[in-house]
Amino acid sequence: MTSRFVSPRALTRLAPLVRPHAARLVVAFIFLVIAAAAGLIFPAVLRYLLDAAFEQRDRDALDRIALGLLGVFAVQAVANFVQVLLLSSTTERIVATLREQTFAHLIRLSPAFFTERRTGELTSRLSSDLALLQSLFSTWISELSRQTLFLVGGITMMFVTNPRLTLTTLAVVPVVVAAALTFGRALRKASTQVQDRIGEAMGMADESFASIRTVQSFTREHIETDRFGTLLQELVGVAVHRARTRALFFSVVGFVAFGAVAAVLWQGGAQVLEGKLTAGTLVAFLFYALFVAAAFGSLATLFGNFQEAIGASTRVFELLDATPTVREPAQPRRLATPVRGALTLDGVAFRYQPELPDVVRDISLELAPGEIVALVGRSGAGKTTIASLLPRFWDVTAGRILLDGVDVRELSLHTLRGAIGIVPQEPVLFSGTIRDNIAYARPDASDADVLRAAQAAHAWEFIERLPEQWNTRVGERGVKLSGGQRQRIAIARVFLKDPAVVILDEATSSLDTESERYVEEALERLLQGRTTLLIAHRLSTVRRADRVVVLDQGRIVETGSHDELLGLEDGLFARLHQLS
Repeated sequence: MTSRFVSPRALTRLAPLVRPHAARLVVAFIFLVIAAAAGLIFPAVLRYLLDAAFEQRDRDALDRIALGLLGVFAVQAVANFVQVLLLSSTTERIVATLREQTFAHLIRLSPAFFTERRTGELTSRLSSDLALLQSLFSTWISELSRQTLFLVGGITMMFVTNPRLTLTTLAVVPVVVAAALTFGRALRKASTQVQDRIGEAMGMADESFASIRTVQSFTREHIETDRFGTLLQELVGVAVHRARTRALFFSVVGFVAFGAVAAVLWQGGAQVLEGKLTAGTLVAFLFYALFVAAAFGSLATLFGNFQEAIGASTRVFELLDATPTVREPAQPRRLATPVRGALTLDGVAFRYQPELPDVVRDISLELAPGEIVALVGRSGAGKTTIASLLPRFWDVTAGRILLDGVDVRELSLHTLRGAIGIVPQEPVLFSGTIRDNIAYARPDASDADVLRAAQAAHAWEFIERLPEQWNTRVGERGVKLSGGQRQRIAIARVFLKDPAVVILDEATSSLDTESERYVEEALERLLQGRTTLLIAHRLSTVRRADRVVVLDQGRIVETGSHDELLGLEDGLFARLHQLS
């Protein structure tokens, strides 16, 4: 699986990200070549400088060569500045695009995907894994090119300077390559394990933070801390193993490479003593040998870093390869406008996993436009599941659901979900302002439209009393507002959306009496003229329904008005009503 990143298919997937920046990368590479060439010129210039100083005793030549050397360094500095700036800025753009694409892909996946993964793990892949890829693009590619140029250029100049010493230096190449291949596989595996442990730890932390009230109410802070500490210890264990492997790898490669330099010093010194080599030539050769040795060492380091980045890239591409269980139709149909809101469930059955039993089965139900139908039943009867099937958060495993006579699987998700408004039992608010949260349903809405929605939901009555009114920030998940205020914001959001169908998941079950009164009045306005599926946990709330449907073990067992079902003494609804 880890080899997938370096496969032609993976490189093809990266090509569209790189292609728009090809010109900048070409210019960066040109300046990289200039900088490397300037670096390779240095030993040759140094050779003439030393010979002029110690053998020819020519002060004018020494001055000219020293000034020339300064010029070489100036060219190298300018070239390095340009290539680093171009490559770094281009890398930022490429990785930002990849991060955006990954997020855009994730946000469109079905809820089933998120039930199997912790959000902390996903955010870890978006942050730390992509940070490794960013390092790969910005540092690794630049250094790979630079060190490759130094390696090839250095070996070429070594052969030009002294072929015999060059063969001595290159004798270590097979050893370095063998070490890179041997240690590379271990580094790749260890890096993948590190990233997996980071994802687990961050997922656990995210889960604890999201449930902070539950954690603290049960005084389980120490348990959560111990759990996190255990995960961190596992992370440290695999990270230390990776560090040990890297340290051994670099130590072996460094010893072999610089051992070759020692051999060159010994052999070259002997040639100087024999008069076959000048001191300047030997020093120049040694610099080239050091360039080659440093290039080998850097390439070994880069190879190790590359193996680590492969693990991170694999995890990112796994996200991009994830396919939604709910798919868009190839040729979506259109709904007649305005949407009437007629709903039909025809023999609907659903199971969450193929190996699990059906949660609902053989559900046949029709909702006329504007009709309010309440679903009641024991916990686990399938009420919420049916409500989730209407907007296609999951797809039915048998039967079909029709909206205005069209199978919902033939509609685009945008069209289908645009026609449905959901008021959940626990409303979800974002950490922006009150206005942002209401306008989330229609970001282009005018202030007048947002105000009308807030007034219709009885939300303006508390908003206008806040010091910053619309601009009041609600905090993460709306923690700065009361339950009733959050619920009215959620209702205002649906008012602004103006859907033909409303799914109402017992929006008043956890509110105090005054808040419940405000919310009930807001709901009365909201449901007028809209087809409504009411998920009822408290049976007293179904009086507003035109029809009540009773579920038991995933099947419809009773249907009728509130009073009709109460009249069935042995009926399930009547028994549940007595217990409520």
